[in-house]
Amino acid sequence: MFMRILCIGDVVGSIGCRFLREKLPALKRVKGVDLVICNGENSADGNGITPASAQFLFNSGVDAITLGNHTYRRKEAFELLDESPFIARPANFPDGLAPGHGVIELDLGRCVVTVVNIMGNLFLESGLECAFDTIDRILDNASGKIVIVDFHAEATSEKRAMGYYLDGNVSAVFGTHTHVQTSDAQVLPNGTGYITDVGMTGTVHSVLGVKTDIIINKFKSKMPARFDLADGECKMECVLFDIDDATGKCKSAESMRIE
Repeated sequence: MFMRILCIGDVVGSIGCRFLREKLPALKRVKGVDLVICNGENSADGNGITPASAQFLFNSGVDAITLGNHTYRRKEAFELLDESPFIARPANFPDGLAPGHGVIELDLGRCVVTVVNIMGNLFLESGLECAFDTIDRILDNASGKIVIVDFHAEATSEKRAMGYYLDGNVSAVFGTHTHVQTSDAQVLPNGTGYITDVGMTGTVHSVLGVKTDIIINKFKSKMPARFDLADGECKMECVLFDIDDATGKCKSAESMRIE
């Protein structure tokens, strides 16, 4: 049997959350999705995640939420990160010191799916534990056959390297953070599903979900700016992995853009 796992790109603000709620239920039915994972580190307006934005995503049909460099933007979410068994923050933050946990296990009855969130070091939080060392430590203690990794990283080279590093040792690796979907959804030679960046859920005509004029002016003026969300036509970008229950290997990877 196959497990169909849908991974959704960074949900940006309340407009992205509402669009996900509008589109996800039908997509799950049409594609026969068994499990939905989405990156929610930008789900609150103004970056970060809040208890309200997390609950909105769960109520909309999301089963697990992964995070990234904006994990700790909102202090009101710290308790939620510690308590929720369905939210994973980057595992290379120090356990016992940083709120939350980087590995979660979802018991679906027929199998257990392990979801891992890791953050890249290049151009991001270079002071964190090496992402490659982090995943090695985690996989040494992993028990289930199906392991899905959200690698939240800036550089495509670091993401591609991680994909091949994990090929054959995890079921799928999907990249997040850059908000631009890449065209390389594939199954790597040893059976790991992969995409460099799954994309974004939010406003189409924007710069990563933010009003275009704000970002253009920031680049020109070099001055700080408030990142107000753009509105208008939206998209939900995602990738669907078919995973063999018995082996944990990926059989297909399909990227999608829902508008």
